[in-house]
Parts: sequence; structure tokens; C-alpha cells
Amino acid sequence: MAGIDHAPPPFFKRGPAPLALLTFYIAVSLAIFVLDLRFKSLELLRQSIALVVDPVQRVAQTPGSLVDYAASYLQGLRALQHENSELKHNQLTTAPNLQRLAQLEVENERLRKLLAVKEREKANGQVTQILYTARDPFSRKVIVDKGQQAGIIAGQPAIDEAGVVGQVTRVFPFSSEITLITDKDQVVPVQVVRSGQRSVVFGLGNGQLELRYMPANADVQVGDILVTSGLDGIYLAGFPVAKVVNIERDSAYSFARIFCVPIAGVENFGEVMVLDPRKALPPAPPESSGRPGSSDKPNLRKKKKVSGKEH
Repeated sequence: MAGIDHAPPPFFKRGPAPLALLTFYIAVSLAIFVLDLRFKSLELLRQSIALVVDPVQRVAQTPGSLVDYAASYLQGLRALQHENSELKHNQLTTAPNLQRLAQLEVENERLRKLLAVKEREKANGQVTQILYTARDPFSRKVIVDKGQQAGIIAGQPAIDEAGVVGQVTRVFPFSSEITLITDKDQVVPVQVVRSGQRSVVFGLGNGQLELRYMPANADVQVGDILVTSGLDGIYLAGFPVAKVVNIERDSAYSFARIFCVPIAGVENFGEVMVLDPRKALPPAPPESSGRPGSSDKPNLRKKKKVSGKEH
């Protein structure tokens, strides 16, 4: 019979080997990763995906937010009453100083005008709500609820009621990413309040910071407060950044290891204020057109020759 010799079709169609497919997909992923890292070619695609996914994320977070809000409301009534009584007591304690503050500000402004000192920049900004932390477990970043639609741009500093929190590093249409000062890639120029020395603090990625490039015999003590120096053109001067908690001095090394903890609630969730960008700093003065080490000696020689002719 002719039907007996007919071979049945294969149950599965054979295609490329799984190892070949895996190698192909890995190569494509690496190529896309390198292109995005070097040329930012997927930034528009990333923002488009964020625009589409943002409503879904907000809806998914709504039940958990409602439960957390109800629990905090039921458990926080007693704490709010206690805090209210403490605030009233503190208000009475600080009333004498607050009553003199307005007069002191007017006097300070008048003295600065008399001394022809440039007025300090005002710290203006807008309050944002922290939504969640970034997905990368090796970074210290948070996502806030305002983005391009609110005028947020990359580079703006963020603070809370205690001090500096971080800096805006990526902006989406309806949200922004803030890199905290404890991130290992974040650097903040600071100044020691007690001694006035300037340096920079680096995030260590574990909730702490390190004050670097300070000599082993530098006048830094445990408990010193570090504030922004304002030399980077990003942070306004005078905002609290960190407090020194440990110093390791070794004569074999030129620099001391100085560990600090942030003063602001960097690892706490809540509201932060994103400050407006600073005014552009004036350009640096032009360098001398002469060669390095040159001075006005040729001019002096010419003057001597002219004076010799006069005599």
C-alpha cells in the first residue's frame, strides 16, 4: 500500500540550535548596551516607555499606599498629639530669637550694601514626593513625582529639612531620578565649619561618606560639621552635608581617612525640595598671553633704555 511507505511530518520543526540563539541574543544585548552607554541612543525610547508605564506604576502602588496611609493614620494620632505639645513648647522657647530675626535680616542687608558685598542667592525650589527607590540594588537613587512637566532639569540639587539629600541626575516627563549623596558616584564640595578648610566628600554606597584629600595632620575632629562650599556652581553655600564620625590617621600615608554620616534623612522616605538651578558663574579671567614664567621684565628693560637716553 502506498500510504504505508509515507513518512509522517516531524512533530517539531527544527530551527537554530539553542546555543546559537543564546549567543546571538547576548551579542545583540551587548551591542545595544554599548551604543546606549556611549551615544545615549535609547534615551528617547526610555522616556517613551517611562511615559507609558508611569500610570500603570501609580495604579499598582495605589492599594499599598492606601493601606500604609490608613495604618499610619491610626497609629500616629497619639504621636501627633505628643509632637504638637513639643512644638508649642519649642515655639515659646525660640520666640525671642524669632522676633529679632526680621530686624537682623534688614540690618544684615543694609550692612552688605554699605560694604558693597554681593547679595547671596535665594534658595528657591519646589517640593516633591519620593515615590520609590531605584531598581538597582548597588546604587542609592530615589524617584520623585515631578519631572519635565514641572520644569525639573538634570543637575538641580535636592535638600530636606536637615540638609543636602542629593542631585537630580535623570528627568522623565512625569518623574525624576535623584542620586543620593551616599551613592558611590556622587561627589559634593564641602567646607569644615569649625576650621574653614575646603575639600570634597565621596559617597561610599553603604550609607556613609568619606572626606578625601585631607592631609594626615589636617585640623579635622570627630563631630565637625561639613557644609556645602558652593565652589562647584551647583550647590548653594552653607547647606549642611555630613558630620565626621571617625578619623584614621597613619603616618605612612599622606592623607587621612575621614568617615562621615549624612545629616539629612538620606535613607528616609518623605518629601524633598528640588532647588532651582544656580545662576551662571562669571567666566574665569583670561590667562596671561605670555609664556609660563614670563613677566614684565622686557618692559622694564625698555624703560631702563629710555631712561638712559634721557640722561
